[in-house]
Amino acid sequence: MSRFADVAGRYVYLTVQGVEYRVYFEEAGSGTPVVLQHTAGCDNRQWRHLLEDPDVTADFRLIAVDLPYHGKSLPPTSERWWTTEYTLTEEFLLAFHVAFVEALELDRPVYMGCSMGGHLAADLALRHPGSYRAVVGIEATLHSHGMERILPWLYHPEIGNDTKPALMHTLCAPDSPEEFVRETVWVYSQGAPPVFKGDLEYYMVGHDLTESAREIDTDRVGVWVLSAEYDWAAPPAACAALAAEVRGSHFVPMTGIGHFPMSENPARFKQIVLPVLREAALSGQVAAVRA
Repeated sequence: MSRFADVAGRYVYLTVQGVEYRVYFEEAGSGTPVVLQHTAGCDNRQWRHLLEDPDVTADFRLIAVDLPYHGKSLPPTSERWWTTEYTLTEEFLLAFHVAFVEALELDRPVYMGCSMGGHLAADLALRHPGSYRAVVGIEATLHSHGMERILPWLYHPEIGNDTKPALMHTLCAPDSPEEFVRETVWVYSQGAPPVFKGDLEYYMVGHDLTESAREIDTDRVGVWVLSAEYDWAAPPAACAALAAEVRGSHFVPMTGIGHFPMSENPARFKQIVLPVLREAALSGQVAAVRA
């Protein structure tokens, strides 16, 4: 008998900043909705292990989206996108996710993202606290300034496209299972050449909550910051600094794991994230009572 994954994929048409996008997403499970955001230059395949885990999908409706220009979400046909260099902005990301939640008619979901998606967790908590019951920022920090000097190397004719997945390999923990580290790197090898650099314009330049993180109101939206032990891009001290600025937030160290916990070591990540999601789901009930 054939074995099928209990995951469904479909497209939704979203209008963001006046442009219509055909957006792909996959979902599995039932219960509290959880919107999942991939890292820069990647796509929703990073979340496949969580989507196929019955211990998680028994209580949560997991929804993993591909941003436009990523995975199966193609560039918009109404735009001459090839005439300008791709650049991701904070304003677009915020508008995209609010539109996505509204289109799927989600009732104050949990948002969870990693790296670029982790930064976005804090930005959503600050700018749109009423749209989510909680946000989970994996490898989220106040900013990632100082690394932007590498951006020109990431889309250059004299530097091979293999550079990007090789760089991602260095962000994985030494004890993560090799088959999943290799899978993580493989998925990274398939992004369109300019997209990784364009995403990092938000990650390394645009995102900065140094002066505003303390304005996040955890009475309106729960905030969790998850920090991996092996991550030179977002070291534990940087993640802890964000959590320290957000009163009432939760800081969760992740030992023995790297920058891509959901894909490089799904079994270890499940142990960490399942209790977090269960507590984050209750954030909505507390907020509703207070309202």
